[in-house]
Amino acid sequence: MKPVTRARIADVAGRYPTKRAALLPALWAVQEEEGWVSAGDLEAVAHALELAPADAEGVASFYSLFHRSPPGRTVIDVCDNFVCQQNGAEALLEGLCRRLAIRPGDTTPDGRVTVRRQECIAACHQAPAVQVNLEFRGPVTDADALLREIA
Repeated sequence: MKPVTRARIADVAGRYPTKRAALLPALWAVQEEEGWVSAGDLEAVAHALELAPADAEGVASFYSLFHRSPPGRTVIDVCDNFVCQQNGAEALLEGLCRRLAIRPGDTTPDGRVTVRRQECIAACHQAPAVQVNLEFRGPVTDADALLREIA
């Protein structure tokens, strides 16, 4: 973990009444600085906040927006909620993965794109909805058009 990240964690921890309350913001700080949260980062955050590593692991594994491996420069999250499924999300996900020659959850070999299935991104009114680097898009039905747009 970079020294600047350690300093940010200490700063974040000082803003909360307990160190445990700073866990989520500390993990976000790591991801912002490092691009993802490694097992070593989890241990370092737990140590800095005087928590068990299992506490940090539990939080990081619960929230799907924490990258547990290096993501691509562009991350496409395809909503997997019922409404999006009924409006073509599975076909969109399959089309993206087929076009990029990867499986859901994987990153292209060149590190350009990661495609993930997300339980819900809270955009049912735009079904099927996606997020591209956390920006909402929808409805999105054409995988090729989306990939051309983000190229």
